[in-house]
Amino acid sequence: MTLFQGTLYESFHEVDWSTWEPRERATLLFVVRDGSILLIHKKRGIGAGKINGPGGRLDDGESALEGAVREVEEELGVTPTGVREAGVLRFQFTDGHSILCYVFTASDCHGEPTATAEATPMWTPLDQIPFDQMWEDDRLWMPLMLAGKQFEGESLFHGERMLGYEIRERRR
Repeated sequence: MTLFQGTLYESFHEVDWSTWEPRERATLLFVVRDGSILLIHKKRGIGAGKINGPGGRLDDGESALEGAVREVEEELGVTPTGVREAGVLRFQFTDGHSILCYVFTASDCHGEPTATAEATPMWTPLDQIPFDQMWEDDRLWMPLMLAGKQFEGESLFHGERMLGYEIRERRR
């Protein structure tokens, strides 16, 4: 008997991560300043209703950095500054969808975050990040990101439920 009928993967270990290819590439960018992190309440798309960082799909020919900055500008009306790469995440969903996500941090931003059709901004104290309203994997890699460490990882999801993961600190 299968755990999830009609799915491609029943467990994390069934995914061949060595040959894995994403269907789409995306970004997340978190502005962290003065003991707070700029999060969003996502209004539409994958993860609608969840708390996350601004981000989204990369356009054709766009670098991950260009896409991350563009997404923050589109979603919140601010331009991040002091941007640096933090990590890379691979998401496989049991329905076959897959995303390669480049994660960035920024030390500040120009402008005041404004709600858009995509997202509602929220400055959140670092000790009050609402992990219970976020994707399950966030609580695993965000502490590395907030500690200034680079990371990479893989996660398998069935809908919004995480079935398995591996998160590693990357050596510089």
